[in-house]
Amino acid sequence: MKPITDWFQQQLSNPQVISLLLVLLLFWALVTFLPGTFMPVFAAVVIAYLLEGPTGALERILPRWAASMIIWTLFVTVAMAGLFTILPLLTRQITQLITEIPAVIRALQNWMMTLPEEYPNIFSAQQLQEFADGLNINFSRLSDEVLARSYMVGTGITLAMIYGVLVPLMVFFLLKDKTRILRWMRGFLPRDISLIQSVWSEVDQQIANYVRGKAMEIAIVWAVTYVVFAILGLNYAALLGAITGFSVLIPYVGAILVTFPVAAVAYSQFGIGPEFAWVVVAYGVIQALDGNVLVPVIFSETNDLHPVAIIVAVMFFGTLYGFWGVFFAIPLATLVASILKAWPRARQEDAANTGEGSSKEAAAP
Repeated sequence: MKPITDWFQQQLSNPQVISLLLVLLLFWALVTFLPGTFMPVFAAVVIAYLLEGPTGALERILPRWAASMIIWTLFVTVAMAGLFTILPLLTRQITQLITEIPAVIRALQNWMMTLPEEYPNIFSAQQLQEFADGLNINFSRLSDEVLARSYMVGTGITLAMIYGVLVPLMVFFLLKDKTRILRWMRGFLPRDISLIQSVWSEVDQQIANYVRGKAMEIAIVWAVTYVVFAILGLNYAALLGAITGFSVLIPYVGAILVTFPVAAVAYSQFGIGPEFAWVVVAYGVIQALDGNVLVPVIFSETNDLHPVAIIVAVMFFGTLYGFWGVFFAIPLATLVASILKAWPRARQEDAANTGEGSSKEAAAP
């Protein structure tokens, strides 16, 4: 126990370490105990990170407030145009898909009941019948509950209107008053914050690259998937394209999960045949190009994290904070990695500075 106690005493005697721990503790308390209150703030911060790049570029020739106003106006205009264009189509396809779930399940059941004849040594008719009955009951209840709770649409519209007013306003002020806000936050920190600056300078860049890159990746994968599925004549191409686009928020796992609805819709429409095979192959090619071409190009400036570390981060932070935990899993993992990397470097620099000072004192006459 003594080595552990000595280590804690050594670390906690460093004011920079205490400052970093207090900042991390405050951040954890805000996102843990006040998630609903700060959710619009988090959304505004994400969008502000998304718009900071073009705002900073335009700031070179215009004042900060003018650059912020132009970029913010363009963003709101594009967002509203996309919302009124895409949302009705997605809503219509979701409604159609919910009403056709029983037909999709029946098609899957019929296919499953042919497996015992083709593979008698692997599947039995009784096992598949029980599994098919369970699918029928569960999905039937799910469809009924979704249709019965249509009153929740009104609540969702109300929340959307609130977010549609509050979040854009906060985004504008975060962009326009970025320097003032950072200066105000700096006033609460001690004079020497070299450890915090070492961690934040890396994390800030990683979060900015991640948010902008992830938004670009979602848009590209969504658009490409929609076009490919529409060319192949697949039903619900817009909805499946949107699901595939947002699946990139969950690295590795999202691509696997979305395979099931894509395959189910393709089978219910085409059956087992060339059209079904083309859809599955096209989906696999899109995911392969996304993981092996698009992601390395977009995230070339982001620190590499091992796939196991990414999956663990997605599971851990997703369990704690839901959607935002999944969305920020990679930046949060980068934060942990940055802290671990900066921590020993700070101690080594302190030791080196102490040694240099001692040598100068010894050399002084």
